[in-house]
Amino acid sequence: MHELGITRNIVSIVSEHAKGKKVKRVSLDIGKLSAILPESIRFCFDICSKDTVLENAELRINEIQGIAKCKICSNEFEIEQLFGRCVCGSNDIECINGEEMKIKEMEMI
Repeated sequence: MHELGITRNIVSIVSEHAKGKKVKRVSLDIGKLSAILPESIRFCFDICSKDTVLENAELRINEIQGIAKCKICSNEFEIEQLFGRCVCGSNDIECINGEEMKIKEMEMI
């Protein structure tokens, strides 16, 4: 489960930026095409944050929809997978949204 390593990194980054202050809330953006499972991050977060400034912090996850752009007709459309077909029939598409994973904000006490 690669989410454990990702969650450890999230806790480490937020702890470093908190500079010893207690963290009340952490908000993440996770793209639906990122191959990161939000429920696994939630599960790992409680384990990884134990005995840190993030212990008992609320974790908010905003899932970002996958968006592709057709390289032929420039149409933008939602996708559920990293491949797809535009309404014009082209398979020549580029993913422009939905692969990201970022720490959006944190709230400290």
